[in-house]
Amino acid sequence: MTSRFPDHLAAIDMGSNSFRLEIGELSPGRYKRIDYLKETVRLGAGLDKSGLLTEDATLRGLACLGRFAQRLRGYEPAQVRAVATQTLREARNRDAFLLRAQEVLGHPIEVISGREEARLIYAGVARLQPSEDPRLVIDIGGRSTEMILGQGRTPLRAESFQVGSVSLSMRYFADGRFTEAAFRAAQVAAGAELEEALAPFAPQHWHEALGSSGTAGAVSQLLQASGITDGAITPDGLRWCIEQCLKAGRIDKLNLPGLKEDRRAVIAGGLAILYTLATHFGIQLLQPARGALRQGVIFDLDERLHAESRDREGHDGHDMRDASVIEMQRRFEVDTTQAWRVAGVADALHASAAPQRTPIQARELRWACALHEMGMMISHHDHHRHSAYVLGNVDAAGFSQSQQRRLAELVLAQRGGLRKVEPQLANADFAVQVMCLRLAILKCHARGPVDATALRLELSGRQATLGFSEAWVQTHPRTLFLLNEEVEAWQRSGALKLVLAPR
Repeated sequence: MTSRFPDHLAAIDMGSNSFRLEIGELSPGRYKRIDYLKETVRLGAGLDKSGLLTEDATLRGLACLGRFAQRLRGYEPAQVRAVATQTLREARNRDAFLLRAQEVLGHPIEVISGREEARLIYAGVARLQPSEDPRLVIDIGGRSTEMILGQGRTPLRAESFQVGSVSLSMRYFADGRFTEAAFRAAQVAAGAELEEALAPFAPQHWHEALGSSGTAGAVSQLLQASGITDGAITPDGLRWCIEQCLKAGRIDKLNLPGLKEDRRAVIAGGLAILYTLATHFGIQLLQPARGALRQGVIFDLDERLHAESRDREGHDGHDMRDASVIEMQRRFEVDTTQAWRVAGVADALHASAAPQRTPIQARELRWACALHEMGMMISHHDHHRHSAYVLGNVDAAGFSQSQQRRLAELVLAQRGGLRKVEPQLANADFAVQVMCLRLAILKCHARGPVDATALRLELSGRQATLGFSEAWVQTHPRTLFLLNEEVEAWQRSGALKLVLAPR
C-alpha cells in the first residue's frame, strides 16, 4: 500500500488531560501544520485509588482514538507515532488498555518515560522557537510537570515530576470550591514535589523561560483576554488569576474571558503549580512557547525515518537511539569490540532467516547485541539478568518504555533456558531474533575474529536450519559442541525447532 500523503507525518500525544493529533509536513528549515485535533479525555482523572484505569476513562480514550484513526486513514504505519505519558506510566492495568487502544487506533502506542517526554518537548520548542540563549522550558501536564534546561537544540538537563493540573485539582479542589486554604495546600504539595529541582534549575542557569502546551497556554490566553498582560505569565498575573478564582468561590461560577470550558475543572491545580514555579525558581516572565510534545514527536520520527533510509543505503543516519546505545556502552563499560562482533553475526543470521524483516526488527536486534553484556559491570554471574534489568529500567533517550522492555526480553533470553521468556516466544518474529542472538553469542564465544558468513540460518515454518561447511566444523569443534547444546535448548522450549545441517 502506498500512502496518499507521502510527505505527511502524524503524532498522537495521549496526555493525562487531553489527547492530541497533529499532522505536519517538514521541508528544510520549515514546518507546516496540516491538521490538529484535540479532545479533552481526562484519562488521568480515571485512575482509581488502586492505580487502575477505570472502564469509563478507558472508553473515553478509545472513543477518541477511534476518531483519530478515521482521520489517519490512508497513512502508512511509518508515518504515524503515538506516545502516552504519565497516566499510562502509572496505570497498573496499562497493558490491558494498550491492547484495546492499539486495536482501535491501528498503530502501536509507546509509553514514554518522563525524561523522554521532557526531551521530546524540548525538541518541539527548540525547532519551532529557535534560540541560542540558555533557556528553561516548562510543561505542566495533567499528572506530571516537565522541566528542561537547554541551549540551541541541545537539552542539557531534562526532568519529570509527578505533579500536574489534573492530579492537584482532584486532590485539593475536588469539591468544586476555591478557598485560600486549598490554594495554600496545593502550592505546598507542588513545592514539595519540585523542591529537588531548585538547585539544578536555578535562575543562574538560564536567560529566558518558556511555558509549553496546556496549562501555560491556557493561563497565557486568560491573561491576554482579560487585559492583564500581553500573554506573558508573571507572578502578578498569576496572583490576579488566583484572586479571581477566590472571588468566584466555585468552579461552576468562574467566568473569565479566554478560559475555555475544558480547562475550568483543572485551572486551579495548574495555577498552583505555575505560582509555585514562579516564586520558587525566580521566574519573573514566562512566555508561551510555540512548540510542544506533539511536534517534538514528529521531528523525532522524521529523524528516525531518515536514519533508517540511510542505514539501508549503508550510511550512518542520526537516530537518538543509536546515540543512547553508544552512551550506555560507555557508561556500563561494555566490551564494544565483542558487542559489535556479535551484532555482525546476528545481523547476517537474521537477514538469511527473515528476509522480509522490518527495519526496526533488524535495528532492535543490533541494539540488543550491542548491550547484551552491559550487566557484566554489576556481576559476571547471571550477567544476562542484570543486563535485562538495567536495559528495561534505565533512562535511555529516544526509546519508549515498551521498546526498552522488548530489548530487555531479548537480552534476558541470550543464554540459559528459554522458559523465562516462554510467553514472548509465541511471537514468531521475537523467537527468530532470540535464536539469532543466541547463535551469534555462541559463535563469538572465543571473543576473537570470526567469519560472519560461516553460518547461514534458514526458516521454514517453525523449523530453523543452521547450515555450515564440513571444513568449518573441523576447525571449530568447541563451537559445534555448544551448538548441539543449543539444539537441545530449543527442543525443550518447543517454540522453534533448530536443526544443524553440515554441508
